[in-house]
Amino acid sequence: MKNIVVLISGNGSNLQAIIDACEQKKINGTLRAVFSNKADAFGLERARDAAIAAHALEASQFASREAFDRQLMQEIDAYAPDVVVLAGYMRILSPAFVAHYSGRLLNIHPSLLPKYPGLHTHRQALENGDQEHGTSVHFVTDELDGGPVILQARVPVFAGDTEQDIIERVQSQEHAIYPLVINWFVNGRLKMVDNHAWLDGVCLPAQGYAADE
Repeated sequence: MKNIVVLISGNGSNLQAIIDACEQKKINGTLRAVFSNKADAFGLERARDAAIAAHALEASQFASREAFDRQLMQEIDAYAPDVVVLAGYMRILSPAFVAHYSGRLLNIHPSLLPKYPGLHTHRQALENGDQEHGTSVHFVTDELDGGPVILQARVPVFAGDTEQDIIERVQSQEHAIYPLVINWFVNGRLKMVDNHAWLDGVCLPAQGYAADE
């Protein structure tokens, strides 16, 4: 059984989807620990409620980003993770951290990458009059939200939508596709090779498995 470690910063709704999928055997792995850079993150309560080790490590305790990440790596590695999953983790990772977990570091980002890296993606979609928005699961590299895309889910944007409407629509898709991708990884179907995502021995296109042909 493969070991999974999840990093969060807040509410942890994607974390809850992962917890549920593990309990329902939809992910063939064990969620060993959850780490947050915010001690008051509600996601830590979700972990504790599921009897999963929950840890808070705050940047104010460290002199630099590199020192923080060194300590975080040491604590994560105590759980011998096969995959490290970012689920709303709102810190930019140091190159050393990314390199240490290269090929086994996953993230979910609320846009159809490469569109709208960074923050406030839903707001940008609204302000730009987009008719379609979505979410992307990708491998993490040094480029912010720039690693190879594995799977995307698209949602419509309707006239009169608020930012909250779009958030809820996107999150419902995230909760479906993130556990699916994690299960692909722990079952050995998914790999990153030469900065490309490969599924079942096939190199995925730039937009991932869900790309329009």
